Amino acid sequence: MARQVRAVRTREALLRAAAEVFAADGYTLASLPAISGLAGVSTGALHFHFASKDSLAREVEAVATRSVERLVERRRASADTPLQLLVGATLDLAAAIGADIVLRAGFRLGGDPSRKKGEGPGHWWSDWVHALLREAREAGELADGVSPEGAAAAVVATTVGFGMLGSSGRLRLSPELVEQFWVLVLPGLAASPSGSPVRPAGPDPDRKTDRAV
Repeated sequence: MARQVRAVRTREALLRAAAEVFAADGYTLASLPAISGLAGVSTGALHFHFASKDSLAREVEAVATRSVERLVERRRASADTPLQLLVGATLDLAAAIGADIVLRAGFRLGGDPSRKKGEGPGHWWSDWVHALLREAREAGELADGVSPEGAAAAVVATTVGFGMLGSSGRLRLSPELVEQFWVLVLPGLAASPSGSPVRPAGPDPDRKTDRAV
């Protein structure tokens, strides 16, 4: 049992160290000696858990993607409409990227041009946003002339772009920044039969940042 606990802790330390190195240096420049050194383990211990740098990067991406999935499901419980869910989820995502190094690394890895087979959280997020905006169209939430595909392309480009900039340290990502995006975009995106503007909901005050490793 003690050996199993140590193995789990070593794996968690390696994943977090890998996330820090990938987020800071990108995939190509990241080295396994740097990761094992930051984790405080030998390179032999690293290879016991992960066969290669690629397998380690894929695990970071997978953990980050699961964090985004859980974030969306938590927000779904408090959203009444697809657009409310979308706006709230983007605000929660901004807060999570700012707080979680694994999530930042996942976004950077997924957008790294040297990783042609990368499957970071941005890929999952893109598919989810497209599906949700199709639901919004069916529910009559989108303004006349707004296509789900066009709206999804704009939202994904902006939010994934925020995630990439935040992961590289070139932008201090915050829910307030994303809220300003929605203040500008929502009037043209959302149908408002009542004549009252659609306002972005704030980030979930009860949301706890996932720290899987």
